[in-house]
Amino acid sequence: MAQHDSQPDDAHGRTGPRRARAVVVWAGIVVLLGAVTVIVWQRAAAAPEIKASSPPPVAVTVTDVKTSDVPIYLEGLGTVQASETVAVRPQLDGTLVSLNFKQGDEVRKGDTLAQLDPRPLQAALDQAKARKVEDQAQLIAAQKDLERFKKLAARDFETQQNVDQQQGKVDQLTATIAADQAAIESATTQLSYTTITAPIDGRSGFLQVDAGNIVHVNDTSPITTLTKTHPSYVNFTLPEKYLADVREAMLRGTVSVIAYDQNKTHRLDDGKLMLIDNQIDQATGTIHLKATFDNTDDKLWPGAFVDVKLLVQTRNNAVTIPFPAIQRGPDGAFVWVIRDDGTAEQRPIDVGAHEGDVAIVNKGLTLGERIVTDGQYRLSPGARVTASLATPIKSADTTP
Repeated sequence: MAQHDSQPDDAHGRTGPRRARAVVVWAGIVVLLGAVTVIVWQRAAAAPEIKASSPPPVAVTVTDVKTSDVPIYLEGLGTVQASETVAVRPQLDGTLVSLNFKQGDEVRKGDTLAQLDPRPLQAALDQAKARKVEDQAQLIAAQKDLERFKKLAARDFETQQNVDQQQGKVDQLTATIAADQAAIESATTQLSYTTITAPIDGRSGFLQVDAGNIVHVNDTSPITTLTKTHPSYVNFTLPEKYLADVREAMLRGTVSVIAYDQNKTHRLDDGKLMLIDNQIDQATGTIHLKATFDNTDDKLWPGAFVDVKLLVQTRNNAVTIPFPAIQRGPDGAFVWVIRDDGTAEQRPIDVGAHEGDVAIVNKGLTLGERIVTDGQYRLSPGARVTASLATPIKSADTTP
């Protein structure tokens, strides 16, 4: 009986702790499931709020669509040419005794530049004059003899043959005097060549011969070269497709041309178109043109390369926008327009000519609309924006 009573107690002692542990495990599971449920519920509750919130507005720079007068220019590369260039050379052989100018001097037409030794030619001139005086004296004597022969022949004291011979002598001496006068004029001209004067107004170049040298007419190097740069010419080219535009501009009146330096940063001078060459260069497909400039400030130097802008027309009251506002896509050019509700719209446009930072819009925009000039890369259709006004661009009808 004692053994039977002890077995239930032992069994009861072992099953009690097991039940406690099971209760604890199940309680932990219930708590864990509850925590997971709460977290999932909180996230599910927060998700609509995140989904409902909109992204922050995009900061952009904007400007208004305007109208202005836009000059349309054609641009080409040109070379400056002096309006006149003269190589100063001697017209006879001789010794160069003096130079009356310095290299680089501005000279006037008629100024004495150099002097050759005049003594040999002065002697020749004196001889020609003396010969004429001698022949004139002989002519006077022959004329007196002719008068006497005529009087004697009238009284039959002289033959007509002698009268005719004397008349021939008078005529011969008259012709000799005419030749003497021609020799004098020739000697005078030759003597004048010993003084070398400036044939034009201009600037002298490098001096090629020093005083004391013997110069010749056939020398390869001139004494110096004079260039007239007031006015100056610019020869330049344009693609032949612009020929009709340039001719129409010339028919309307004077065509303005502006010369810039090669970097296109400094405006050198304003001029006007002189002519279009009478044929197209088939090798290059270009037309050759020449413009004239007063060049009062000597900013155009012969031989220099310049950038040329030719005004073909002016578009009055054209719809204009800043050129940086134009974007390019698969379908062509477009801009971002800010609608009245503060959202962005992608608008395709037809872009015309542009000058500097100003572009003409042929179609797609109207006066007063607001477009984005900076910050476009962050935009998408319908995006909200915060806009600040752009710095006004330089007007298209002014040139730096």
